[in-house]
Amino acid sequence: MIPDVWQGLFHGLSIALLPNNLFYCFCGALFGTLVGVLPGVGPLVTIALLLPFTFTLEPTSALIMLAGIYYGAQYGGSTTSILLNMPGETSSVITCLDGHAMAKQGRAGPALAIAALGSFFAGTLATFVIGFFSPSLASMAIRFGPADYFSLLVLGLIGAVVLAQGSLLKAITMVVVGLLLGLVGTDINSGELRFTFGIPELADGIDFVPLAMGVFGIGEIIRVLVQQEKSGGTVIEHGKLMPSAQDIRQASPAVLRGSLLGSVLRLLPGGGAALASFAAYTVEKKLAKDPSRFGKGAIEGVAAPESANNAAAQTSFIPLLTLGLPSNAIMALMVGAMMIHGINPGPRIMQSEPDLFWGMVASMWVGNAMLLVLNLPMVGVWVRLLKIPYRLFYRAIVLFSCVGIYSVSNNPFDLFLAALFALLGYTLAMLRFELAPLLLGFILGPMMEENLRRALIISRGDFGIFVHEPISLGLLIASGLLLLITLAPMVRLGRDKIFVE
Repeated sequence: MIPDVWQGLFHGLSIALLPNNLFYCFCGALFGTLVGVLPGVGPLVTIALLLPFTFTLEPTSALIMLAGIYYGAQYGGSTTSILLNMPGETSSVITCLDGHAMAKQGRAGPALAIAALGSFFAGTLATFVIGFFSPSLASMAIRFGPADYFSLLVLGLIGAVVLAQGSLLKAITMVVVGLLLGLVGTDINSGELRFTFGIPELADGIDFVPLAMGVFGIGEIIRVLVQQEKSGGTVIEHGKLMPSAQDIRQASPAVLRGSLLGSVLRLLPGGGAALASFAAYTVEKKLAKDPSRFGKGAIEGVAAPESANNAAAQTSFIPLLTLGLPSNAIMALMVGAMMIHGINPGPRIMQSEPDLFWGMVASMWVGNAMLLVLNLPMVGVWVRLLKIPYRLFYRAIVLFSCVGIYSVSNNPFDLFLAALFALLGYTLAMLRFELAPLLLGFILGPMMEENLRRALIISRGDFGIFVHEPISLGLLIASGLLLLITLAPMVRLGRDKIFVE
């Protein structure tokens, strides 16, 4: 198995180093860093906006670029966290505590350098984790039947609910709404129309692009514009970038622990890079001989979370590439991109699309090397961009959104759908509903229905198939345990705490 993995990684490197793939990898890394630096613009919005423009690209090039945007954003978020005390990404929130404290002490340069070097190490480790663990998971997943896949998708949705922030009831509601939206259209088995309300344009169902771009793209723009424009204060000069030998000695163990922790935590369905970064910071504070240093400029408080969030961003591709299971909203967008290109994500992708799988894995290491070059010398450039008001950005974003939505099917109705979903996304965000479970429910809903029906056809309507199959039973038990572990402390605090923020 191990020689096959090395052979696959070398093959992937030959694919990733092709001139066109190098170009799109660089574009993804550049865009990712940019959206990480600029508050109010995130990788989810950017991938949703660029998705229609990747339709004319080769699938490998398109996915390499989209993946670069995701893990590149983890790099860029550290710049504003350290220099402005304003995280560009939620996963960089914890970096503000010690990163900005170091900046106020005149040590912004070492903080930025350690963040970039730690992220590079974490990305390199995560690339090997994906390469070595994905084949084993894929070979196991090939034995999955319809009942097993249904139970796996149930586990994924429960993970999204459990790990969502805020009210548990609101997260469940978003999953249900997403599942219902995924049922709109023509029933494949009976040919009957479902939830179309007499609108002929909905006979083929709701398209993924108007939903994603409306809820996460235009809806986010409305939210930012309605709120007061963000201001981050005075930009602190970063000074010399090179950290001292003592900085490296203190940061190295934290980088290693953060990378390992981020790689493990991101495999959880519904988990996030923010969860990994907070967990890594907590671990470092617990292990420190003097915990009082944290929050006052401890370099471990920068190294650990920045390593964890970048490792987590990349290892989140393992469930996607091996099981076809998106672990968050961005991975759901990646599933949409694959399906648009005629690729079914899942355990057979390694055999059916080896160039895409290994090329994408190897491109992550190449992209991390590019990001290291981009983030160290170009700190000054990113800082100047922070002074551009957001109101000058949103017009171009809305224009590109509309062009992208219309270009998918040349149907004006999609623009009306996107506008409707933008208002829905804004309203839900203002009511503090987390939107990621909605997109996961939309993506996984049709897959759950298909596997449910296949399992019941095989068992002739006997629901016992879901507990008679060992893999399915194990996954359902894991789902139940995950819920019990989450609900137990809430029940002790009071029944109403389960449903109220």
